[in-house]
Amino acid sequence: MKAVLVPGFLVLTLLSAAVPLSAHHQWPVSRARLVTVKGTVTDFVWSNPHPMMTVEVQADGGQTEKWLIGGPALNRMEANGWTRTTVKPGDVITGTGYQFADGQKIIRLERVVLADGREIRVYGR
Repeated sequence: MKAVLVPGFLVLTLLSAAVPLSAHHQWPVSRARLVTVKGTVTDFVWSNPHPMMTVEVQADGGQTEKWLIGGPALNRMEANGWTRTTVKPGDVITGTGYQFADGQKIIRLERVVLADGREIRVYGR
């Protein structure tokens, strides 16, 4: 009996540990909110789990808005040509991605057009 309970317990433990790991990768975005923002990079943090850019965007009313633009894990970004110096504070970029479903000015990056006109995708599509 004990031999059956131990493997069962082990399987349940491994499954319960996997659920939070997979949940981490679910950005709370709306697939209906693909947005494009153009602005000046004020910060670029190159670290896992998600590199993040802060971009100041000129809104329609003339005021400045701060948007956070997040990419996937570093290894995925590197596989698509990104480095820690691809984007620097002061660069003007155009980022396209899916906005958070609750309306926050945060997007999960799909692609970016750099100041020199190069387009870089983050998922290789």
